[in-house]
Amino acid sequence: MIKLNPKIGQSDIEQEPTRKGYGLGVVDLGDADKNVVVLTADLAESTMVHEFQKKFPERFVECGVAEQNMMGAAAGLALYGKTAFVSSYAVFSPGRSWDQMRVSVCYSEANVKVAGAHTGVTVGPDGATHQALEDVAIMRVLPNLVVEVPCDSIEARKTVVALGKMKGPAYFRLGRSKTAVITTSETPFAVGKAEIFRDGSDVAIIASGPVLYNGLLAAIELEKEGISVMVVNNHTIKPIDSATIIEAAKKCGAVVTLEEHQTQAGCGSAVCEVLAMNYPVPVEMVGMPNTFGESGEPEQLIQKYGMGKDHIMEAVKKVLQRKK
Repeated sequence: MIKLNPKIGQSDIEQEPTRKGYGLGVVDLGDADKNVVVLTADLAESTMVHEFQKKFPERFVECGVAEQNMMGAAAGLALYGKTAFVSSYAVFSPGRSWDQMRVSVCYSEANVKVAGAHTGVTVGPDGATHQALEDVAIMRVLPNLVVEVPCDSIEARKTVVALGKMKGPAYFRLGRSKTAVITTSETPFAVGKAEIFRDGSDVAIIASGPVLYNGLLAAIELEKEGISVMVVNNHTIKPIDSATIIEAAKKCGAVVTLEEHQTQAGCGSAVCEVLAMNYPVPVEMVGMPNTFGESGEPEQLIQKYGMGKDHIMEAVKKVLQRKK
């Protein structure tokens, strides 16, 4: 069995933003590799790279509010042997710097790792303009690029360290608000490998990001109703773990995808592509329903846009009816 936080489902479970894992991860890499550099667009504290800035000031580049220039500078540093981490809000990077990401980074296969912070509606009061809900869609289409969506701060730290040791472009998305710490230091993690966090046989919830926790809560509640739910942590959107997804579909015969992103072209679409080509089963998607967000408290917005525990339970029951 995979070791998870024993407090899952309890009110006192630890809460940390996934961006904290990024800040810790780049310091880990900085200690181990003098070629690691960090760039930011006037958002060192918001993206939590300020500790790297303090410890390695000679390897920290403040680019100001100039995301396109920052991406080009990162590509240049990478092509001269550095491992460059780019830090900003995802609506600006990759949102504003997608052209530079496409040509300077991905086409050149530059060793640039892009941290897209403040993603999803849990950005909260900052509102629709700052809630990145399309970033996975625009990034997973790019050749040569790895796309990661860690489920908690511990996994985010592991993601950063793993990507820092790999050569080539990568993108990973981070949240602003505190979210449940689901995993532990002993929970397995590898880029490109989905993990089964909870076994089941009736339906599989395949999720990415911190909202996976709501999937676990739904699975616990559904078990009381006699419904056996598998929960899969699909943190790597690209290259996706087709084998685990197909295995889950074969065992359960029905799938619910879960993400804090537009349901189009994100984790759900990636899962459906795998299933359509290999083992079609009924699928329901839980995520942003083709709309922009708005200002509000994170949990209020999760509920309004249908990504809470009860909404997931409804999706499970709906897909089970289709399975029959």
